[in-house]
Amino acid sequence: MEIYQLKTFVVVAQEGSITRASERLFLSQPAVSAQIKALEDTLGITLFERTVRGMRLTAPGRQILAKAEQTLSTHRELVEEASRVKGSMAGRLRLGADSSANAELTGRVVKEFSERHPEVEVSLQHCSSLNPLEGIRSGDLDAGFYDDTGGVHADLVTMEASRYGIYLVAPRGMVSASQPQSLQSLAELPWIYPRSIPCYEQAAERLFKTLRIRPKRIISVDRESVTLMLLAKGTGVGLLHEDTASEAQTSGDVDVVCREQNSVRVLFGHLASRAQDPLLNAVSGILRESIGAAGTVARLLDVPAAALFPLGEASVPAEPQRWRRELDQVASPSPTFFWPQLGAHEERMKQSVQGCPDPTCQAPAIAG
Repeated sequence: MEIYQLKTFVVVAQEGSITRASERLFLSQPAVSAQIKALEDTLGITLFERTVRGMRLTAPGRQILAKAEQTLSTHRELVEEASRVKGSMAGRLRLGADSSANAELTGRVVKEFSERHPEVEVSLQHCSSLNPLEGIRSGDLDAGFYDDTGGVHADLVTMEASRYGIYLVAPRGMVSASQPQSLQSLAELPWIYPRSIPCYEQAAERLFKTLRIRPKRIISVDRESVTLMLLAKGTGVGLLHEDTASEAQTSGDVDVVCREQNSVRVLFGHLASRAQDPLLNAVSGILRESIGAAGTVARLLDVPAAALFPLGEASVPAEPQRWRRELDQVASPSPTFFWPQLGAHEERMKQSVQGCPDPTCQAPAIAG
């Protein structure tokens, strides 16, 4: 019986599926099945029942699971203690990232850590079934990247890794730039976004408050690919991550209506009780290095990184004064969105970073 077999057994038990377990372990499905079979042969008992819904623990399997988790925990502590004794790092670093995390940044961190500490086994799980915060607190993850939704988390040590914006987009031609419809009429259109993701729900609520509307219908989805599909069918307007909005606009699939002004902070965090863990200190140091000058500039300007890379000329309102008059009719003490920056010329970059390349299309400061 091998430690890696116990690890595979525990993950299959947690996921209830060979498919999901293989994705989490970065193994093929036949390899996962073979490890489970080898463990069952060694122990002489059946650990799982194969059902149409997936893998279900047998009664003996449930008993073995508790011992397997205890054994893995002891093994991890032993490896960490040994690495401290010999002055080098070994063991395993389990990182998680939700769908909004910057893939380039997380990939760079994992690559650099792996090169500096080749004896450490590194895994990066892009969480769908497991929220990074839940994984950190349950012990399934050592650290992770996740959206800051507010609140105080005294049990965590965190640092800002990146920021991103959320854009309101519409199918091509639905919200015309040359003949803009009243902003109030956006309430008549279905709004499509993942209500289960707090930052999107919060962004939507801020837009509703600013526009003083409440859509008659909200379609909640769990993936941006579904939002894009519904937008392509002309179902309504939707909220998209800035990278997705930029790609969709460039390909001509959507028009960008506006950007919700509050940037979403992506945090990197781990348990405060592990603040002296050498693995976590090492990966935190590499992350600080990887953020680099661009992240520093973005934070100082209080803009997402995408503000440095405008979305393109096509989404500038053809009649900015008329759009401004629409905004003037919306009473709000603190407007929470602005028209996307759209000029790519260097001489306009300063204005673009500040929120709008043309003073006539800035959201006005409306008195309360």
